[in-house]
Amino acid sequence: MARTKKKVGTYPSGMILFSLTLALFLIGFCGLLAIQSKRLVTFIRENYEMRAFLDKDLNQKKLDALFKSIAEKPYILKTGGVPQISLVTKDVAAKEFIAETKEDFSKFLGENPLRDSYRLKLNEAYFEEAKLQGVKEDLETIDGVFEVVYQENLVDSINRNITKIYIVMSAFAVVLLIIIIVLMNNTIRLALHSQRLLIRSMQLVGATNGFITKPFLGRGIMQGLIAGIIAVILLVVTLQIAIHNLPELAAFQEPEKIVMVMAALLGLGVLIGFISTFQAVHRYLGLTLDELY
Repeated sequence: MARTKKKVGTYPSGMILFSLTLALFLIGFCGLLAIQSKRLVTFIRENYEMRAFLDKDLNQKKLDALFKSIAEKPYILKTGGVPQISLVTKDVAAKEFIAETKEDFSKFLGENPLRDSYRLKLNEAYFEEAKLQGVKEDLETIDGVFEVVYQENLVDSINRNITKIYIVMSAFAVVLLIIIIVLMNNTIRLALHSQRLLIRSMQLVGATNGFITKPFLGRGIMQGLIAGIIAVILLVVTLQIAIHNLPELAAFQEPEKIVMVMAALLGLGVLIGFISTFQAVHRYLGLTLDELY
């Protein structure tokens, strides 16, 4: 029975595709997680409210002038050109206080001691203790503002936790990338083991290293591209499942960045396939006859 002849550049590729697809999927998942985390952090920061309590007995004209003065400040968040400032009257504040504490202070005080206030949302760039303190001092210089308050401990806690999360995610991504490179080099090297004698035979008949390497590189690039496409499909399916089960996630999607991550996965798959294949082939090109056996 005739033996099937081996062609240069052909070797078992199932394990390579599986390993590379899994690796790219994990990288893409980390990328999506980073995007979602960044969007969530922005959401938390931009929905954090600073309260500016107002002087008592301000008429509507003074309230309007005060609103305009605050709205013009560069640190006030604007969504669609609309400053994120909301007026909370002392009556509304009293109802909120009673709902939270279950105690009606008006029964024994006889009056409402609370003040009208503006609840302000700030730009994310000002979500630092020093900048928030500067915003507080600036607001308190405006005529009609009695006092400005914000939760200092909460701001510090959020910033510390965000920093820790970014450090952990960055370290995990670096470690994962190193593992992927080592894994792919070893996997492709093992797959090319069956081609080592064919490579040596081609060298003996005068084939140049470039001629020998070319079909291997083409196959490695194709495998990287296929693995990238499969990984992108898996990521899209995973993302849709997550949104279906947690509809709130839809608000944190950034289509442009998600497309960039998926395009980067395709490019990374091709790059890893090329580099890993090149290194593996180059290793076998340099082995002696004794080392081949």
